[in-house]
Formats: sequence, C-alpha cells, structure tokens
Amino acid sequence: MARLGFVVHPEGADPPAEAIRLAEQIDRDGGSALALYRDPVGDHWQIFALLPRDKVQPTPYQRDLSKAHAERLVKVIKKIDRFIDPVVAVRGDDGYWTPNGSHRLHALQKLKAGLVPAIVIVEPEVAFHILALNTEKAHNLKEKSLEVIRMYRGLRDRGEKKPEEGFTFQFEEACYITLGLLYEKNARFAGGAFSPLLRRVDKFLDSPLRSAYSVREARAARVEQANALLSEIVEKLKRRGIRHPFVKNFVLARCNPLSRARKSIPGFDQALDRLIAALESFDVQKIRQEDIARSAVIAAPAAP
Repeated sequence: MARLGFVVHPEGADPPAEAIRLAEQIDRDGGSALALYRDPVGDHWQIFALLPRDKVQPTPYQRDLSKAHAERLVKVIKKIDRFIDPVVAVRGDDGYWTPNGSHRLHALQKLKAGLVPAIVIVEPEVAFHILALNTEKAHNLKEKSLEVIRMYRGLRDRGEKKPEEGFTFQFEEACYITLGLLYEKNARFAGGAFSPLLRRVDKFLDSPLRSAYSVREARAARVEQANALLSEIVEKLKRRGIRHPFVKNFVLARCNPLSRARKSIPGFDQALDRLIAALESFDVQKIRQEDIARSAVIAAPAAP
C-alpha cells in the first residue's frame, strides 16, 4: 500500500480490488487518495481523498444552487479560514459527481481552492441514495420535486429495469414526480395548493421507469388542466374584488373530491375527473372575502 501513498484502515484488513483501483485512479486524476477505510455503520469500504476541483461536478439531478445559501457558506468558510465538511463523491466517466455538495463545491470555486476534500464512494449507484437523503439545505416542495424528476430521468436513461415503485427510497413520494414535471413547465405552479390531494391519490406505478414516464406526463397534464381552471376561477374572484393569498387553497378545498372520502380513496384518474368537474361548475358568486379569510385562519398552523 505504501507505493500508492494512502493508508488502509483497519490495519490488516484487505480492501476489495475495486476500491484499490479507484484509489489508484484518484491519484492518476491528479488528486490524492489519503485513506481507504470501512465506514463505522455498514462496514463498507470508502476512500477519503483530495480531488482536483476542476474534475468534480454536482450531479445533474439535484436542485438548483441557492445563491443566498452559497454566499453564506463562502463567508463562514472565510471566517474560520478552513474547509471542514468534506463532500461525498462518486466517479463518473471523466471525473467525479457529488450528489450532496453543490453549495460547498461552489464555495471552494469562489475561494479558488484547487482541491476538494471528499469521501469517495466505491459504488456509483449509492449516489442516488445519498441524493434522496440530502440534508445540506432543507428542500422546499419545488426544489424537492425538481430534484426527483431529474433523478427519475437519470435512472431511466441509465436503463434501470426495476418498476417505479422499486425506487420509493430515492423518490420518497410519488407526487414529487408529477409535481416535478409541472414545475419544469411553470416555475410558479401552485404545487403547495395541489400537494395535499396529490399526496393521497398519486401512487407509485408497478411498471419500469421508461414506460411509467408517459403515465407521469399524462398525470401532469391532468393536473395542469385543473390548474388552468383554478386560475380562471381566481381571476373571476379578483374581478369581484376578492383577493387573498389563500384563495387557491380555499377553492381547491371546496372542490376536493376526497373531502367526504371515508373507507376508500379513489384512484388518481377518478380523483382528477371529480376535481376538474367540480372546478368547471364552481360558482364564484357564492364566495365572500370573509369565507376565505376564515378558512385561512382555521388552516393556519398553531404558533410554536
């Protein structure tokens, strides 16, 4: 091991050949494999390394960079004058992907650091698991949905054969897939208003990602149709002088096909059929400003 310049821990253990090859590749890439070790939880072999920054990129599936969060991170690193939070990385075709370190990587770039401290995972597929558990910065609904749909296409394009429901760990909730398609088309889509309904009726599919994707597109189109009707109702209410930030949630609550559901929940198509029919027949003349305001107060979470 000495000729490769890295330490193997624990002493006397025999790392697998793929871990040794990856450590050698890191050195050839201009980085430095500092140690091969077994993680203390699952006993998996991993590599602690310094990777050349120009060879490390965020995975294309994760959420977009938050400028405010990145700027705060740069200030903190400059203040303590050291980088103490290694990224996680897997090797790709021409370099390394980090599934959970895009903000830290951006900070290192701003600070003109040439190397990236990283825990390098031997198994590339683990990147999708890490992405699902990303806690670097809390997701909002839009960020999470966009991340999931990008991950979905990445797995599909890799030729994954498992059914969609086989990726529940990575995707967490089926509705994120549908919402991701909607947010891609309209960054201002009212996902927060539709998510309570979708979380109950949008289930994972028992078909491979490639064929399930067309079903997802069809589901997104139905929600988009409902959203267009909802927008028309909101405009009519505005013309009557009724303006309130809770108005979309109020209308959807009135049209919710699950409000009286007790023993059984309808499937996605049936629920959207009922929702669209209710939106089409919605009578704006019966709505008063105080009705919406009262509903908003009732729906508001209790103060901590």
